[in-house]
Formats: sequence, structure tokens, C-alpha cells
Amino acid sequence: MRQTFLIPALLASAVPVAPAIAAPRPSPEAQLEKLLAGRTAGQPVSCINPRISSETQVIDHTAIVYGSGRTIYVQRPGNARALSSDDVLVTRLSGTDQLCDVDVVHLHDRSGGWWHGFVTLNRFVPYTRTRVAAGN
Repeated sequence: MRQTFLIPALLASAVPVAPAIAAPRPSPEAQLEKLLAGRTAGQPVSCINPRISSETQVIDHTAIVYGSGRTIYVQRPGNARALSSDDVLVTRLSGTDQLCDVDVVHLHDRSGGWWHGFVTLNRFVPYTRTRVAAGN
């Protein structure tokens, strides 16, 4: 009797199960677009306060977003292809107390622990959340 129960159990375990299909990850541009939804771009600026950089988000191969709250700053650096959300961004300020478009950001791999390049900063574009009219 034991064999009759064992055979169906073995057959059941041999039936292939369809792997769970993960939802496709949005493209980097789509991720940035979602982050900027409901915000309006302002005039680019050369420097920002480095204290807001404690809230920094890297969009793979595309941009660095500094800050949070009503206004955020989008940095589309030179050599953005080197950017990865697994990077630790290491920046030395160039003689001022501001993070400026003349500064260089060095990339340090978070998991492997090695340096793997840098990006050069351009002007920062502020994006401000649009105010919703009362009653809407």
C-alpha cells in the first residue's frame, strides 16, 4: 500500500510548475518621470545646499535626485551611464560650502567595496511640487 501512495506523491512533485513572472522593472526614464509627476521644472542652478544631499536617490544610468519635500533637484551628470543605485556617492566639495556643477562625484560599489569611476556634475534642475488649489 505504501507504494500506491508514494507513486502519486512522486508524480505530483515532478509536475513542472510555471515560475512566477515578475513585473518588468520600469525604465530609468520612467522611474524619473514618476518621481517628477506633479512637479514643475525651474531654472537650472549651479549649486545646491549639500545638506539636502542626505536624501539622495540614484536613477540607474540616468540621474541623481537630491532632496525631498516640496523641491527636489535633478542632476543629469556627465558619464551618467556609470551610475548605479548600488553605488555610494562620494563627493569632495571644491572649496565652497555648496555642492556645485564643478564638483566630481566618485562612485564606490556598495556590495563589492571597490571604486569604479566618477561622474561630472552639470547644473541642477529644481522641480517644485505644484500647489493644489483649495477645494480640489
